[in-house]
Amino acid sequence: MIMLRSRAEVEKIEAACRIVADTLEYLGSKIKPGMATAELDSLAEEYIKARGAVSAFKGYKGFPANICTSVNETVVHGIPGERTLKEGDIIALDVGVRFNGYFGDAAMTFPVGGISEEAKKLMDVTEKSLYKGIENARPDKRLCDISSAVQDHVEKNGFSVVREFVGHGIGTRMHEDPQIPNYGVPGTGPRLKAGMVLAIEPMVNAGTYKVEILEDGWTAVTKDRKLSAHFEHTVYIGDNGPEILTEWRKKKQ
Repeated sequence: MIMLRSRAEVEKIEAACRIVADTLEYLGSKIKPGMATAELDSLAEEYIKARGAVSAFKGYKGFPANICTSVNETVVHGIPGERTLKEGDIIALDVGVRFNGYFGDAAMTFPVGGISEEAKKLMDVTEKSLYKGIENARPDKRLCDISSAVQDHVEKNGFSVVREFVGHGIGTRMHEDPQIPNYGVPGTGPRLKAGMVLAIEPMVNAGTYKVEILEDGWTAVTKDRKLSAHFEHTVYIGDNGPEILTEWRKKKQ
């Protein structure tokens, strides 16, 4: 069942989302070559706690960390640890928090120093595909209008969308209905309605869309070990269209 949220509930979700967006911007300002991903996790834990929230990820189905740190070929669910960032890497940070009983979720991919032109293009196409999808989060559109808009932008730029992982509804639980794939046929899927809150999150690979899970049971990497990027926003569908609840400031300016 897809929940429809009142404006009062959306404001509570937005408060959680503001913490998520601020956490991502804070962590992004700290990224540098030589830093271990575990350090980013510690910084995130301190920052989220200082804002009066808790990580939505730590302990979720046994996940051991506060955030996901997915470097280069890692698609999603990278576990922070001893891996040290190098000049030229890209790293996707996925942050989710619970605040006063409501959840927010977003992800951004960051460069580590100077990066290749391919990596720049991958990040740019992935982020733009997110906004292409969001443009279709409108009343009386269909769910797969979001999905197909993402897929179309990604594939016309020579990249591939991951099939195994999807976006999701969000509110009083981290993952709610509906599931939101990043590929699909326009005009299909459930009809979208005002009051829905969706976490839309393209995961885009430079090579094949196929992935595999490492022995830790969490880390998903590209099958061909080529680069992957990930961007995500929590979005409220209002009467007049989408409102991004996790908007980072660089897009507000």
